[in-house]
Amino acid sequence: MPLWNAFLIAFSALLPLINPLGSALVFLGLAGDAPPDVYRSLARRIAVNNILFLAVIELLGAAILNFFGISLPIVELSGGLVIAAMGWSVLNEQEGAANSRKKQEETDVRDEAKKEDLELKAFYPFTFPITSGPGTLVALLTLTAHISDRNLTKNILAHIGVFLAVVVLSVLVYFCYAYAPRISRAIPQSTAHGILRVVAFILVCIGAQIAWNGLSVLLGEVVKR
Repeated sequence: MPLWNAFLIAFSALLPLINPLGSALVFLGLAGDAPPDVYRSLARRIAVNNILFLAVIELLGAAILNFFGISLPIVELSGGLVIAAMGWSVLNEQEGAANSRKKQEETDVRDEAKKEDLELKAFYPFTFPITSGPGTLVALLTLTAHISDRNLTKNILAHIGVFLAVVVLSVLVYFCYAYAPRISRAIPQSTAHGILRVVAFILVCIGAQIAWNGLSVLLGEVVKR
């Protein structure tokens, strides 16, 4: 069936790009110390944002890029640089920031300020580009172009399948983000800190690779001229 075929293709393609568990460690490093209810509330907002964001990209992404005259290589180049910059900031984060969960004597006022500050970042950078970056957008645009069919019924079912994959991945994002501190506590702190640095480095590499993919296409067009 077109629906389940599209679901499986989209899920398998987007899972390593969204990478809920790996992204949760980056999210934890950026969010820092916060009460558990703040993490759950923020994770819920990010998951909802992710569903809505990717649904809009699935339906209108190609039209939006065409409207503004933006090519996919430019999206890859710009987005790759943003991802690399985010990874670099985590990679160079001070040790004390990673250990900030030890400071449990924060006041309610400070907690509330922390919550408001994090909520302002719910879409950028936590939803985009940490959860769904340019690589995810390019992959989704490619998927929607690939599954499009002249048969209206098959076309609708295929798009529903892709949307279901986005919803399932966003639910995984919610659980991984909401319980990111608990996940990190399940392993030794030094190990979690090391994993965070490795993930941050991988994020830099992913950003550089995405940027290079876009730049190589642009350079190829220049050479042809």
